[in-house]
Amino acid sequence: MSGSSLRRALCNALFSGALLSITSGEAQEQESVEVDPAAFEASIVPFLDTYCIGCHGANEQKGGRRFDRLTYPIENDNALIDYQDILDLLNLGDMPPEEETQPSDAERLKTIDWLTRAVEHAHENRTEPAGETVLRRLTRREYVNTVRDLFQIDMSMFDPTESFPSERAHEHLDNIGETLVTSGYLLNRYFDAADQIVEKALGTVERPAPQSWRFAGPFLQQSELDKRHLEAHGRRYLNIYENPNSDLNFGAYAPLIDFEEGVPVGGHYEIRVKAQAMNRFHEYDAKTVPMRPEEPFVMRIVPGHRKFGRLHLPQPYEPNLGTFTLSDDGPQWYSARAWLDAGFSPRFNYMNGAMKIRPVFTRTAQITHERIDHTLPEKDRQMEKFAFSIKHAKIPHIRIYEVEIEGPFYDEWPSSSWRTIVGNGDYDPRLARTILTRFAERAFRRPARKAEIDRLMDVVSGQEQLGRAPIDALKSGLKAALVSPAFLYLEEPSRTVARSELDGFAIASRLSYFLWGTMPDETLFSLARNGRLRERRVLNDQVQRMLADERSGRFVSGFLDSWLTMRDLGEAPPDRNRFNVYYEANLETAMRRETEQFTRDLLDRNGKITRFLDADYTFVNEDLAALYDLPGVEGEAFRKVALNDPRRGGLLGQASILKLTANGFDTSPVVRGVWLLENLLGTPPSPAPPDVEPLDPDIRGAQTIREQLELHRNDASCNECHRKIDPLGFALENFDAIGQWRNRYEEGGKIDASGELPNGDAFHDVAGFRKALLAREDAFTRALCEKMLAYALGRRIELSDRREVDTVLKTLEERGGGFRDLVQLVVTSEAFSRP
Repeated sequence: MSGSSLRRALCNALFSGALLSITSGEAQEQESVEVDPAAFEASIVPFLDTYCIGCHGANEQKGGRRFDRLTYPIENDNALIDYQDILDLLNLGDMPPEEETQPSDAERLKTIDWLTRAVEHAHENRTEPAGETVLRRLTRREYVNTVRDLFQIDMSMFDPTESFPSERAHEHLDNIGETLVTSGYLLNRYFDAADQIVEKALGTVERPAPQSWRFAGPFLQQSELDKRHLEAHGRRYLNIYENPNSDLNFGAYAPLIDFEEGVPVGGHYEIRVKAQAMNRFHEYDAKTVPMRPEEPFVMRIVPGHRKFGRLHLPQPYEPNLGTFTLSDDGPQWYSARAWLDAGFSPRFNYMNGAMKIRPVFTRTAQITHERIDHTLPEKDRQMEKFAFSIKHAKIPHIRIYEVEIEGPFYDEWPSSSWRTIVGNGDYDPRLARTILTRFAERAFRRPARKAEIDRLMDVVSGQEQLGRAPIDALKSGLKAALVSPAFLYLEEPSRTVARSELDGFAIASRLSYFLWGTMPDETLFSLARNGRLRERRVLNDQVQRMLADERSGRFVSGFLDSWLTMRDLGEAPPDRNRFNVYYEANLETAMRRETEQFTRDLLDRNGKITRFLDADYTFVNEDLAALYDLPGVEGEAFRKVALNDPRRGGLLGQASILKLTANGFDTSPVVRGVWLLENLLGTPPSPAPPDVEPLDPDIRGAQTIREQLELHRNDASCNECHRKIDPLGFALENFDAIGQWRNRYEEGGKIDASGELPNGDAFHDVAGFRKALLAREDAFTRALCEKMLAYALGRRIELSDRREVDTVLKTLEERGGGFRDLVQLVVTSEAFSRP
């Protein structure tokens, strides 16, 4: 059977199964809310006529809202949305606008109280079902994590989803079921991925014998260097000159060209390198050689594979195989034991090397010619200037004399993946059904049905009848399981009247993918089998256990990607001429690390959620501390430091947020303002009218940006949104495109970070703005709660979820507003256990 025929057969067989059924449950009754209907005509309608209808009536509908047609009782969801909008805007103090007539405090509170009761009563009497989770497939990140745990394989140099299409996000969430479509193209990629995964996990049956390789020159390097090295030292050495984040990568990666085919099989390898720090202390000034002699040279080993392009350039998979601080006392041996996938070979970096070595070659060659030409033979004086500099100028670089590689080595055999799938011994074809059943129950994250195993066995039998070896036939069965809907989809079927709750296995999956981004472990499976995961105490205990596990780091990174759009941090790279330190110090990695560690700290300590808005501490290493002008921090290790500067506290002082809300060249108050409204306050502005031209991005951040935006707001169609957007963005204008503090624009204009929120709260700088946000703590906490609940459920939050969110927020406030408490309350909410 051809590959395409096999795929068609598998599709027909595997995509015909029915999905999971779930057990029923009963919702808890809640106390009914009473509303005075007569108060609507007596109080609410006059209030709306006086303070709202002028901007939201028949003649004008600012923000697309119209309130002059409201009636009571609330008849449908559209009316309920209008009621909720009015209530939210009154609670925030955003309406009426400051320049309009304002109600008295007594009027406002009376109206808020009645609207609150009316909205709650409407929710109680809804006949429509609450929000439901659409059957959703695994996201790319969930797929990778699941494969790692299902097969127990090293994924540091392997991503079976690299050819998958990008995920479509909803409000920056990548795991919303209705946006996760499965196209024919993606289905074919699933088949390709299954082939790669199973072959990687079970492709090596016999234990490979260790081999050894030694490289001691001549060393070939990239073409721009190779001839110059031949002329300078006969290719005796492998030289590294530049930082791996350099622009041109001129000697930034030193690969073993004679070993470009890489290791023959995946395993642990001993990599030994004889290297020397050359010319750390040199005779040139900082302008000629812009490197810091006080820093010892740092060498790193990373893998490379020729299928990803030339080995002297950056590649997509560069896990750290070993980092060494080089001695100044001549050549030394340095060794690392690290995993290498088949086809990968080691490459070497100079982590604190020059960002641009070419000008250094030119300048040092000229200076050295002037100093020592009279002592040199004619052929050296006529050398090409780069070769001359390499041989005579004593520029800083790392010199490698020898490289030895030995392996593969294994701590145990059979491999962990073989033991996980097949068992401790050789494969016995008589156990195929047992092996597939055990595998399918983990892959499908629930007990496998007899019909499902029958279909997998049909695949195995069919391959055996075609003459394939028994182990290869088993692999086909495993691949078939990996393209089954039961593996690719989280089975959370639509709720019916009789089936209002998830069963234990569905809860186990929802919990595991929420906190670990992967399949449940054996503890969760056991609790699901015993029907324990519907018990609140058990759920609480599992949350505590899972947050203590290192896999919960995936929750931190995954949730921050969705909530704060951290996945976009690498977009719009900063201009190298203006922000060279961003690349020289690898600040992108440090920025992400700060925000993740800050969030992790709040999670571990159950710190108050408001610390996201204002905190007197953060986490930095030496390079990030230098960006923030924080003294006394040395080394690459991150540590908690006190902040005595009120400008830096909380997320809004962290470089990650400031960088991802910039455009790479400069800042935009509009971009930052929109980001704050969307992600921190949960009140995204309406899209710009189609006939309004955006500001020219070439003038963003110029001295007159405030004046330009003021003119922009003169357009009535723009003013409604920009009066909310612009003040928030201007509050952050003192931070440049990578988060450094500035008092003036490059053009010389003084920065004015003052502003006023729609409710009239004024501020003069970012510290005052932070206090203004703290006054809106409820809005921030609600937005965070809704985002986390959507992330946990894999669906958008709907109007019908309002009461559930209110219940979580009320309990959260009673407990003190801790971040860990919020995670706990999301898991124990009724919504979490519903389809």
